[in-house]
Amino acid sequence: MNSGAEKARVLEGIARQISLSEIGSALVVAPHPDDESLGCGGTIALLRQCGYAVQVLFVSDGTMSHPNSPSYPAERLRTVREAEALEALDTLGVPTENVFFMRQKDTQVPTSDCAGFADAVEVIYNFLLTVQPATVFVPWRRDPHRDHRASWQLLMAAVAKLHKPPRILEYLIWLWELGTEQDMPGRDEVRAWYVPIESVMALRNQAVAAHRSQVSRLIDDDPTAFYLSPELLMHFDKPRELFLEQITHHV
Repeated sequence: MNSGAEKARVLEGIARQISLSEIGSALVVAPHPDDESLGCGGTIALLRQCGYAVQVLFVSDGTMSHPNSPSYPAERLRTVREAEALEALDTLGVPTENVFFMRQKDTQVPTSDCAGFADAVEVIYNFLLTVQPATVFVPWRRDPHRDHRASWQLLMAAVAKLHKPPRILEYLIWLWELGTEQDMPGRDEVRAWYVPIESVMALRNQAVAAHRSQVSRLIDDDPTAFYLSPELLMHFDKPRELFLEQITHHV
């Protein structure tokens, strides 16, 4: 199972539709600006159209997408990426006051064995206490990017401190392109859900396009730069968004 299309077919084959009312108010945990639009942009737009509150928490500063750009040093790039994120979320119906930037160092978001993990967990825990979402969206626990896995660890550690935890739905970013067989979810591990997003595909695509530093050659002076290629973006050009939810085994 090497191709993203094959992986998608497997998950689509077991996925059931989840209603927006089952999701309710939501917090989206995004490791980098653009993950929110790629992973659940359509669902965000639909939730907002139905009047549900949506908060977005960006974990890293996103400054390692162009680490060697003379014209966009880290601080300027961070400013650009945060502005792009706010524009994307405005398109999806999320107001600026519902967006929070943690500004952890890109590619160095702390995992459970790193310094700074407890402090970052405390930030997320306090944020959860404040917004009290019914559902939290977070990257799939084995998504093949260290910041994505670290963001999942941070969230789960924060949720463990709550008296009443929210529902957690995990979205997929790098599994399609880079995931191995071991990164795929087991059938006894998760339930798969999907949200039809055909009615908001144009909004979702507009939100992705707002991340110009990632989808275009806006910054053209770093030969090592990262871009979201058209080939990669094809994995997200479907009228549905997939989410995974851990199966709880009661003893």
